[in-house]
Amino acid sequence: MSPRRAALLAAVVLGAALVAVLALVPPWTLLAEPAGGRAPADPSAVLAPEALARAESFAAALRPASLTSLVLGLAVSAVVGLTPLGARLVRAVARPAGGGPTAQVLLGTAAVVVAGRLATLPVSAYAEVVRHRYGLSTRGWGLWLRDVAVSTAIGAAVTALALLGSLWLVRRAPRSWWAWGAGAAAGLVVLGSFLHPVVVEPAFNRFQPLPAGELRTRLLELAEENGTPVQDVLVSDASRRTTALNAYVSGFGSTRRIVVYDTALERLPEDGVASIVAHELGHVVHRDVLTGTLVGALGAGAAVALSGWLLTWTPLLRRAGVRSPADPAVVPLVLLLLSVGGLLSTPVQNLVSRQVEARADLRALELTGDARAFVEMQRQLSATNLSDPDPPAAWQWFFGSHPTAAQRIANASDWQRLQDAG
Repeated sequence: MSPRRAALLAAVVLGAALVAVLALVPPWTLLAEPAGGRAPADPSAVLAPEALARAESFAAALRPASLTSLVLGLAVSAVVGLTPLGARLVRAVARPAGGGPTAQVLLGTAAVVVAGRLATLPVSAYAEVVRHRYGLSTRGWGLWLRDVAVSTAIGAAVTALALLGSLWLVRRAPRSWWAWGAGAAAGLVVLGSFLHPVVVEPAFNRFQPLPAGELRTRLLELAEENGTPVQDVLVSDASRRTTALNAYVSGFGSTRRIVVYDTALERLPEDGVASIVAHELGHVVHRDVLTGTLVGALGAGAAVALSGWLLTWTPLLRRAGVRSPADPAVVPLVLLLLSVGGLLSTPVQNLVSRQVEARADLRALELTGDARAFVEMQRQLSATNLSDPDPPAAWQWFFGSHPTAAQRIANASDWQRLQDAG
């Protein structure tokens, strides 16, 4: 079998394994149907008319910016990835540093990533203006620019190092580089999951332990009852950037901790904070992060194997102005393929994510036994975070990573009815 066909076969096998995990692991049936049928997802049960209108107005102002940013980003990737312009850019930015392969990959990747970010920067600034206008963002423009610069730098650095390793593999093993690369990509996904809470999170927020008291004790007890003890309960200084309310659990083993936004502590009653944390603990007990890591590893491996097939297709290389997969100027083409792959996988990822989030909601209800607090927390989150409880169906299908607030409240109602009937 030729290396090109072997790469395609590996991509198909890894893709099939990914589909199997996505089909078998997520919970596709969560609740039995209560007597009398399921509760309807009613947006008016989430927000009062004035608040509902405000949330819908915010979403309507932000959606065009999101779509414009997506289209602009893809357009820039297509221009530099499918024309000789990208190859010329990679070679030009590396010339002052000697023009060698390493300089081309590192500086070329940075140039393409920064070019894409600059193209979408005006749209991002407009979106930030909208968030300020509706009171959701508290960042000054200096902090906003710092966040943009840091996230762009981290993304460019990680991508450049990964592509540098890929180019080294292509040159060392021209017939089987994609196989080694697929394994390395999967390993990097796993490593990233472990490093994110201790490397990336501190780059954007500061954390302090939640002072001893009734809430801290309650959250630690919830974690123990869930069978997933944590090392600490931390407070994030989220109010430096946003008024949004949230909490999460990050890390594994000795790094696992509950993190609560300071905004949530200020605005939510303790029952509401406990309900959010119980939801996040539901992700831990169901091993959703580990499953997500497995899915990401399989997806990364499949993507690299598929690139081993695509990057030996002569017409595609000729269009991009590169000679072979070993040519450092292939960087823009690779980044385009990654962008297209990410876009195509988005609705599938979100379909699974919505089911996983609904299961975590049910775990929160089981841990706290308090549907009322859960419903009130969802209403407060929607009002403060300006979440549209009834987005367009196509938007929710493609971009919705969580059930709508109306759906989550309806599910809580069904859970309570089943408890009352049992």
